[in-house]
Amino acid sequence: MKTLLFAGLHKPFSKKRFFLYFFSLLSFYNYAQNVPQDSTKVNQLDAVMVKAVRANDKTPMPFSNLSKKELRERNLGQDIPMLLNFLPSVVTTSDAGNGFGYTGIRVRGSDASRVNVTVNGIPYNDSESQGTFWVNMPDFVSSVENVQLQRGVGTSTNGAGAFGASLNLLTDAVNQEASGEISNSFGSFNSRKHTVKFGTGLLNNNFELAGRLSNIHSDGFIDRAESDLKSYFLQGTFLKNNTLIKALVFGGTERTYQSWNGIEDLDKLKNDRSYNTSGEYIDDDGTLRFYDNETDNYNQDHYQLHWNQRWSDAWSSNFALHYTKGLGYYENYEQAENVVDYGIEPQIINGTLVEISDLIRRKWLDNDFYGTTFSLNYKKEKVDFIAGGGYNRYEGKHSGNVLWTRSLILPENNFEFYNDFSTKNDLNVFAKLNYALTSKWNLFGDMQYRTVSYTANGNDTGLVDDTFDFFNPKAGITFSANDKNTMYFSYARANREPNRTDYEGNNPKPEKMNDFELGWRYNSARTKININGYWMTYKDQLVLTGSLNDVGSPMRINIEKSYRLGIELDASIYLSDKWILRPNATISANKNQDFESERDGALKNFGTTDIAFSPNVIVANAVTFLPIKNMQISLLSKFVGEQYMGNIDSKNSKLESYAVNDVSVSYEFKPKSVFKSVIITGLVNNIFDYEYESNGYFYTYNVGSNPGSIKTMEGAGYYPQAGINFLAGLTLLF
Repeated sequence: MKTLLFAGLHKPFSKKRFFLYFFSLLSFYNYAQNVPQDSTKVNQLDAVMVKAVRANDKTPMPFSNLSKKELRERNLGQDIPMLLNFLPSVVTTSDAGNGFGYTGIRVRGSDASRVNVTVNGIPYNDSESQGTFWVNMPDFVSSVENVQLQRGVGTSTNGAGAFGASLNLLTDAVNQEASGEISNSFGSFNSRKHTVKFGTGLLNNNFELAGRLSNIHSDGFIDRAESDLKSYFLQGTFLKNNTLIKALVFGGTERTYQSWNGIEDLDKLKNDRSYNTSGEYIDDDGTLRFYDNETDNYNQDHYQLHWNQRWSDAWSSNFALHYTKGLGYYENYEQAENVVDYGIEPQIINGTLVEISDLIRRKWLDNDFYGTTFSLNYKKEKVDFIAGGGYNRYEGKHSGNVLWTRSLILPENNFEFYNDFSTKNDLNVFAKLNYALTSKWNLFGDMQYRTVSYTANGNDTGLVDDTFDFFNPKAGITFSANDKNTMYFSYARANREPNRTDYEGNNPKPEKMNDFELGWRYNSARTKININGYWMTYKDQLVLTGSLNDVGSPMRINIEKSYRLGIELDASIYLSDKWILRPNATISANKNQDFESERDGALKNFGTTDIAFSPNVIVANAVTFLPIKNMQISLLSKFVGEQYMGNIDSKNSKLESYAVNDVSVSYEFKPKSVFKSVIITGLVNNIFDYEYESNGYFYTYNVGSNPGSIKTMEGAGYYPQAGINFLAGLTLLF
């Protein structure tokens, strides 16, 4: 199970002392007298939480912003990657085929483990896998104020370094007035979302309490790919003068039937696209059956405490504490397993030595992640300076049990066949500066030092005790020719440690990257255009091999030399008061250099090859029609060029290009009583019922044992996506 590969052991004493110390500190803080608050000041204090990790118009790097309104128009229960699908250089996929349950995102060909995600500046990526599992916090976007996606290395941020992009989310801002919201949506594959939100507004001009409960269900396009997801969000805000304190508790519970096996049978891919091999077994009568509890079960709870302070017109700061608790398991029916691999001695049954048996296994994960982040900002006239950093610790316990075997007697109930522990400490400090040389020229500098220590002792990883020290400098310049035209150039250095899976049978190296960005921004009343060129050169890049390990996690290997070279275009063009175009396109070359891999029993140099899962062409467009006030109809189009799922340019590893079109409709009206607003939304996905696969895997294996007779064979699997399907929703605001 992807989500549950990594977990930790809860040690409440040290964490309680950590939190109690800060709460005590706050209790002694002397607040100034109460004065009425204005919305501008409130918004500025809210923004302090994410300013340290966000880019702005003076930052010489490419980024995209999405507002709460833009997110709401498509928020009908699908995961966050689906809502970001039409941003530049983005490719998304869904294991269940319809955007519910497990979903993934790649940016510039880099997978989710290289997309650094923060929530209010707090790292969200799993510390060991470095991946992001949105299924653990379903419907989180309903509590998000805005989102920024930075492509490339981006600015210094907290958590693991970004190699493809940085995605940071700011949760709901303070509302001056009381509010309530009931939102329901329904659609294909028995999909539904139910959301209830409330906000007290500022009580006595000082305090607000806001919250949300969500329940999501979908049967999925893929057989039995059922998702039952529940989440909550509770935020208390204290505001007084130039002080804002936010305490947040949010989390989710997910239960999904596994659908990450894909389809390897090409006949089924053509004629039975929703077939799911997960849980498949043959019973004693020779009948094909599917195990009912082939499920993934996980709970994750997040706690955040933020203190945002504006000390003067020039100085502001943010200090935060956070703690995340994860606990859960996944269960599998495994056929014809060698019991010795599970620590079970073979047994003589009816006079026959039995070494192979069907069995049911359960793999548990129990993790704790906690720490602090901080930043100090000085902004006055020509200078915008930020210093910050964070310290985070991860503690993970991994264990597995055999619950049942078909042929053998277990040594004990819930027989434990592995139990290991891992830790990770991550400290980073950074300083970044925007300096206005003149009214037209702006200099940007950013330096980060990061030290990471990781220990593990699993059967899969072996004994690991590594420490990495990284220095990540960034610099750039921005030239504002006039009010409409801005040009920029930047250089950024990034270093990144291996993840847990990289240690399986390997001695991985940390990867290094130099990122050069050159861009032009045009901004007028009716037209916005961004053109950005990038050149990302790597040393020891950890690229996906295309294959998966025994629990469905992607495998990676170090490539000594590789690069990504491309150009990105995105625009917003207001043709008239009723018509808007929002096109974007990425044209790129993504290459391994002097790539070597074993072939037919010998090491072969394949020369220059395409990097796995890196399409050379990604194009998207939104055509929006505004027929009447508060109504919009959008045609959303996406084209992803062909890509290889491995690094040897094999035809058997090719994932064909695909083009998908969706239609989105939104209409808001304001009744004279009861409700402040009623919003009706609709979404028809894949309106032309196009059959396509957005993801897959590729592997090789050898047959024969004698030198000279070894032959390398190839195999591949695919993740089919749903044909035409729909979602419709009704939101009541009061």
